[in-house]
Amino acid sequence: MNDLFEKTVSRDKKIIKTSIIGIVANVFLAAFKAFIGLISHSVAITMDAVNNISDAASSVITIVGTKLAGKEADKKHPFGYGRIEYLSAMIISVLVLYAGFTAFVESIKKIITPDTPDYSAVSLIIVAVAVVVKIVLGRYVKSVGKKVNSDSLINSGEDATLDSVISASTLVAAGIYLIFHISLEAYLGAIIALVIIKSGIDMLRETLSKILGERADADLAKAIKRTVVDYPEINGAYDLVLHNYGPDTYQGSVHIEVPDTLSADELDQLIRKVTEDVFAKHSVILTAVGVYSVNTKNPAAKEAREKVRDIALSHEYVLQLHGFYVDFEENKMRFDLVISFDAPDRREVFEAAYADVQKAFPEFEIQAIMDTDFSEE
Repeated sequence: MNDLFEKTVSRDKKIIKTSIIGIVANVFLAAFKAFIGLISHSVAITMDAVNNISDAASSVITIVGTKLAGKEADKKHPFGYGRIEYLSAMIISVLVLYAGFTAFVESIKKIITPDTPDYSAVSLIIVAVAVVVKIVLGRYVKSVGKKVNSDSLINSGEDATLDSVISASTLVAAGIYLIFHISLEAYLGAIIALVIIKSGIDMLRETLSKILGERADADLAKAIKRTVVDYPEINGAYDLVLHNYGPDTYQGSVHIEVPDTLSADELDQLIRKVTEDVFAKHSVILTAVGVYSVNTKNPAAKEAREKVRDIALSHEYVLQLHGFYVDFEENKMRFDLVISFDAPDRREVFEAAYADVQKAFPEFEIQAIMDTDFSEE
């Protein structure tokens, strides 16, 4: 647990440090651009300055969100406050949207009542420097965001990269005006605003998807299952469910398939070892480990299992059969069928497979469950 705590503290420090760098850079850029925009009557440069202010605000929100998300779990929120980071990323998305709509409205006003821009060499040089600064800042913030898995930083980095394109386009507009005496300022401002709006919508959609609940990372799920089945007593790992309580913060459950000869004491020790191993290697807390017992006392059980598996997997979209157990004395058979999300009608696929198994084993009472692989790619 101490290693996980130290990892979390280190992550938070990196996010806050990166955000502070973003605040300082954006405040300076906003000041210079606002000054240039006002003296040159350039609506595009002025809107770019407003966008830099929104970027600085985004970094402030990232810092606040990171601090709040790092709070210890308590009685009211026993799973911690990690999901606040998703809320801060959503607020940043809304700010980007607001900046885009504001810029669009101002640009339309300038199209209706245009101003004649007045560029100077100094103003254009400053804007060119701003382009370089934004490219470097955007790449740095986004790379740190990916390393520490911070949606807020990734969104801020993408926004900064977009700003560099916007600033570069103002230079292009200035060049067109100086060479051809055609002012595209207001129209460029409107296009910039639409690009900002689209970026904000994309950010918001991605963040809302994570708040709603996405499937666990397939590579992480596979790695956890490999760790579990490394134990010789375990025949398979199934029904892995991971609940996300913030970036890199997972709790979950899994079913293991073990021989029906294990005693309660042996099973208890095995489950404890699996739980400790998964946490040590993947920083995932398994809050529950369910058990499927495998027939080992009757050779006919293996034959029945293989026959049922062949029947089930002959149906398209049936991915897996597990949890199989047959009681020949009671004439009962139970198993789970994993049906793919790609199936047009998952229930119909399950019922067709179930019917075929029942036809092959008419003397048995069959208890089958339609299951889901939550880490399915």
